Amino acid sequence: MALLDETAKGVFIIAVTPFGNDGTLDLESADRMTDFYLERGAAGLTVLGIMGEAPKLTAEESRLFVRRVIARAAGRVPVVVGVSAPGLAPMRELAHDVMADGAAGVMVAPISSLRTDEQCYAYFEGVAQALGPNVPFVLQDYPLTTGVQLAPQVIQRVIDSLPSCVMLKHEDWPGLAKITALRKASDGGKRRISILTGNGGLFLPEEFSRGADGAMTGFAFPEMMVGVWNAHAAGDTARAHDLFDAYLPFARYEQQQGIGLAVRKYVLAARGAIKSAALRAPGPKLSPLDIADIELLLKRQEARLKELG
Repeated sequence: MALLDETAKGVFIIAVTPFGNDGTLDLESADRMTDFYLERGAAGLTVLGIMGEAPKLTAEESRLFVRRVIARAAGRVPVVVGVSAPGLAPMRELAHDVMADGAAGVMVAPISSLRTDEQCYAYFEGVAQALGPNVPFVLQDYPLTTGVQLAPQVIQRVIDSLPSCVMLKHEDWPGLAKITALRKASDGGKRRISILTGNGGLFLPEEFSRGADGAMTGFAFPEMMVGVWNAHAAGDTARAHDLFDAYLPFARYEQQQGIGLAVRKYVLAARGAIKSAALRAPGPKLSPLDIADIELLLKRQEARLKELG
């Protein structure tokens, strides 16, 4: 598999981690899930993300899961692995292990103690040095969970100074002005890297219009994100918005703090992508009222999609 680079585009799905009802890692479902995502047009896969329950895995389980997904993808799409850690030593160890297994690149979020612009830049400078020049990395900008605000000028400094940073995973809320600023800089001659967006896809049409190259996030219907991207790339922005609107009520419901991942896994299990909807403990469980909400939204979504054709 070729290494991740600045030209990456399309939809890189943030994969869930499948578990059995007893909480054990379900590697057979990892195969089913990988096939499911690729059949629906994913341009890449990202594993061990924040919504992938990575902190609930042991070190050995993390490696087993990554190897299984990489093997199943079999070079058809790049696989990116989240390696964020409190220290650079465990980050470097995991990154080098997964790259040896065939990963295309790794993803790193800032540690929560960073406050000033200089601290933020110095951290990613240290990341680049620790990983080495042959490990391309994705800078994950997710202030909602990290508490770290990365100003556009800091990100641009990283882009200009650290060639192994090849992608920004943009998850500011919604942070559209940040995309605009970075694209204005690259249009003016600054180094351009790929920008893929997160936030469960809630701002896809606007993010694509601002210059994002695709999405890197999770959703129980990855074909929505792929369809919106393809329509936008073809210049059919009206179709992109119409398709997005059809899925928006459920996308909004899935983005609830607390139960969002349980909602996503419930639907993925119903669609046959994974065997069980179980989250590894500790984790929320859906109530009968939650499930009733989901089923109603899915019924209305299906009707709307039929109208669109």
